[in-house]
Amino acid sequence: MPEQDTELTLSEEAAAAAASLADHYATEVPAQEASQAAEEAAPVSRAEYDQLKAERDQLLDRLARLQAEFENARKRAERDKIAHRDYAVGTVVEKFLPVLDHFELALKSAGSVDQLRSGVELIVKQMEDVLRQLHVTPVPALGAEFDPRCHEALGTVERHDLPDQHVAEEIRRGYKLRDRLLRPSLVRVASNPKQTSE
Repeated sequence: MPEQDTELTLSEEAAAAAASLADHYATEVPAQEASQAAEEAAPVSRAEYDQLKAERDQLLDRLARLQAEFENARKRAERDKIAHRDYAVGTVVEKFLPVLDHFELALKSAGSVDQLRSGVELIVKQMEDVLRQLHVTPVPALGAEFDPRCHEALGTVERHDLPDQHVAEEIRRGYKLRDRLLRPSLVRVASNPKQTSE
């Protein structure tokens, strides 16, 4: 049930707009047809006129209420969409908070460079585990055949130990969310002169 403060109420302006809309459609009949209908129609009694006017007023009231209900439903759907998005973001952020805690501990640490390095390696492993839980996997790059759909080439490197058009260096790792590419790997591609000349 929608909250009371966001519900629209039937105002005089809405009723006037609905009446104007109904009058517009009522007068849209071409002039010839209207005059023919007037000639063929019998005079309308006051009771029939009052009944038709009451029916029109009921229909206008119903139209205005339907418009208000539609607007309320639209607002409710927008609120639900924001709530679902916030829930999804909160779930992901919650998984990364321990990683952030470990980074803060590493910054406060007074250990040696080797101890700091091993601590950062553990944090990176922890972050990779969180990404794996979220179905985010790295794009295979080093040694793989260059694929422009998931690799972005920054240049070529002459290499005799790799086949031509294979990834020689990975500059920045790319990631996929299930089958959807989140970002491509930045790579340098091997250029093997022996293979290209053959």
